[in-house]
Amino acid sequence: MIPSAPAQGRNRLLWAAAGLVGLLWPLVVHYLLPHYGAWPLLIALAAIAWWRLPPAQRRWGWGLLPLLLLLMMTDSAELGLRLWPVVVNLALLLLFSHGLRHPPTLIERFARRQEPDLPPHAVRYTRRVTQAWCVFFVLNGSVALITAIHADLDVWAWYNGGIVYALMLAMFLGEWCIRQRVKRRAAAHDERMHDAAGHDEKRPHDVS
Repeated sequence: MIPSAPAQGRNRLLWAAAGLVGLLWPLVVHYLLPHYGAWPLLIALAAIAWWRLPPAQRRWGWGLLPLLLLLMMTDSAELGLRLWPVVVNLALLLLFSHGLRHPPTLIERFARRQEPDLPPHAVRYTRRVTQAWCVFFVLNGSVALITAIHADLDVWAWYNGGIVYALMLAMFLGEWCIRQRVKRRAAAHDERMHDAAGHDEKRPHDVS
């Protein structure tokens, strides 16, 4: 049975809302934890994480149950909430590094949507950008882990729910500036090669 258009629209809206909650999770925890405690928020987080999985992969969501039981037995519900940014960084690291081991990279696939015939120098560039993001996820995940274990709730929330997005924006802007320079350099190289080829064609040939 094919879902109706309104149902598809509601599903997209719920998907976007769940994604937004995931992105702003540290700020959500910072606001709601004093009012509701850790366990209701942890159960809500587990439910959102399970629902966000692709339908074919939701069977893996049952692996959340032993984790919840472990957190219950160790009375570590708040730590479970705080570790969410670490899990996100680990998942992104695995996603991006998979493309390095098994090309094409995720960034290359995105680039080919705009330019299907991606030149070799651009493929190499997308690989370097992927490596840079992997380093970012390692460093940011490490800081997220430190704040989860050692920092108070305010520091944890504002770093993982605010500062990290400023750092990501800086990464995006820096990459965009470097990309424009790489494009200009490649265009200049192509122009020189074209001029050299034209000069060779105009050169008179020796007659034996």
